[in-house]
Amino acid sequence: MISTGLAAELRAAGLVWTPVDGDQFQVRAPELTGDVFTVSTMTIEAHEFPTGTILGFNGTTEWALDSVAIEDTLWLPREDQLRVLLRSSFRALRRHGDGTHEVEVDLLGQARVFTDPEPAEAYGRALLALIELSR
Repeated sequence: MISTGLAAELRAAGLVWTPVDGDQFQVRAPELTGDVFTVSTMTIEAHEFPTGTILGFNGTTEWALDSVAIEDTLWLPREDQLRVLLRSSFRALRRHGDGTHEVEVDLLGQARVFTDPEPAEAYGRALLALIELSR
């Protein structure tokens, strides 16, 4: 899972989320800062309507939230999801002795490397660069 900051950058750059079971997200509300939710048919289910996607909280008794519009959430993609989104631009993931991870991608014929202690962050930075190039 990537950081909230990087997830917000990806969203602002145009990354679109279509929720599926296992996806993690945050509700963009001050009182829920830091809370991470997981889409699951048993507890949080995506409902498609002509007006948009609503995430329904099934049987949640801890707090009064029946549903939330997808626009009021922030998707926190996992490492595997980010790798899939990089598609054919992905070249390699390397781990260095200092514990950092390096993601190599091909962007318009040039090799680019993104390094971070967390592999998901490196993948996310690479995806952000790819999205920005495609604009």
